[in-house]
Amino acid sequence: MSSSSINLEHGNILVIDDTPANLQLLIRLLSRKGYTVRPIPSGKLALQGIHLDYPDLILLDISMPEMNGYEVCKHLKADPRTQDIPVIFISALDDVFDKIKAFEVGGIDYIAKPFHAEEVFSRVKTHITLYRLQKQLQEKTENQDREIQNKNLILEQMIDRLASTNYELQEHLEELKKAQLQLVQSEKMASVGQLVSGIAHEINNPVGFISGNLDCASEYIQNLMDLLQLYQQGFEHNSQTIQNKIEEIELDYLREDLPELIRSMKEGANRIAEISKSMRTFSRADTIAKVPFNIHDGINSTLLILKHRLKANPNRPEIKVVKNYGDLPALKCYPGQLNQVFMNLIANAIDALDESNIGKSLAEIKAAPNQITITTKIDNSKQEAIICIGDNGKGISEEVKQKIFEHLFTTKGVEKGTGLGLSISRQIVEEKHGGQITCTSELGKGTEFTISLPNK
Repeated sequence: MSSSSINLEHGNILVIDDTPANLQLLIRLLSRKGYTVRPIPSGKLALQGIHLDYPDLILLDISMPEMNGYEVCKHLKADPRTQDIPVIFISALDDVFDKIKAFEVGGIDYIAKPFHAEEVFSRVKTHITLYRLQKQLQEKTENQDREIQNKNLILEQMIDRLASTNYELQEHLEELKKAQLQLVQSEKMASVGQLVSGIAHEINNPVGFISGNLDCASEYIQNLMDLLQLYQQGFEHNSQTIQNKIEEIELDYLREDLPELIRSMKEGANRIAEISKSMRTFSRADTIAKVPFNIHDGINSTLLILKHRLKANPNRPEIKVVKNYGDLPALKCYPGQLNQVFMNLIANAIDALDESNIGKSLAEIKAAPNQITITTKIDNSKQEAIICIGDNGKGISEEVKQKIFEHLFTTKGVEKGTGLGLSISRQIVEEKHGGQITCTSELGKGTEFTISLPNK
């Protein structure tokens, strides 16, 4: 390889973080992969010392005293000498607005703490590779003739397929927006913003994964185009130039990995399609008359929407959901209204468990894990379908239990409860469907709501 060829594996990395433990961790991880790592504990020192040896990549913490990561990035992008160096933000902040701001000030990627080694390796390698390829490509002028264009047709078809996948994602997002609008217009939900946030959380991972893979696939395609150009220029397959290029782009690995990238992006698109389908099931518009509906589909779609609230967080482990589903026939009902009831009851169960965890240590919570149990069955003697939704929280007193279905009654704090959820649920079950909703609870053991619906 010539002296101007680039090493796609290793590079110089500048790590800016005021936490010594984070610096040591990143030094250990990246040095093991052959990277040269220069740690700096503050933004001001980094701006002073970066001109001594310009790095190939900067890992930049957001939360730092005196000058935060956003300010450091602005200074770097304002300086012509450093403006092209890629900056990956690292932070324990995982809010979508923090990520948007990181990209707005010039960041190229975002890694959330705590670090996952393989994610760090993948992102670092990708962005160093892209940075160096960009520098190399800027020094060249590409001259392609008709034969190259014909050979690139296959590659363009691959890009078209990727574009088609992206178009499908846009369609799914539009469907989610329509579902949100239906919820708002029906005036049946008190927390539409929270619901949409949950769905956005669920699609964030596959969308981010697809987006990252698109970048990598584009890089692979560009590498293949460069190789094809060398063949077109008349270089023989066994020539040193061709062999150097094959080694440089890691052709064997590329041929193996590119189909895998496309397959994984299809899986991500399918995952989003499943989420979209569940959202449609949850928010489907009711007809004038009752229609047959699979109750389990409604419950499952509700659980998916609330999945982000069921996951583990710094205060507690994941809430386990136990499904004891019986063999229920399709019930004639108003599906959108029943889904609202399921939403209210499951969300209330999560709130009750979170409240019961207050003052407990993680060890205490793990000893008696949070759990929501959903049981369905048919009572043939009464020709009724029974749906039970219970939690193992702290339970409610007899006095509160007598009032929970009353209009505007709530035990939640300001801006946390409207006092409408259970009142509306009772109206939907009893007045709209001719069924019954009851509550049983025991202090220290938990609460269970039972819905009985006519099976006729």
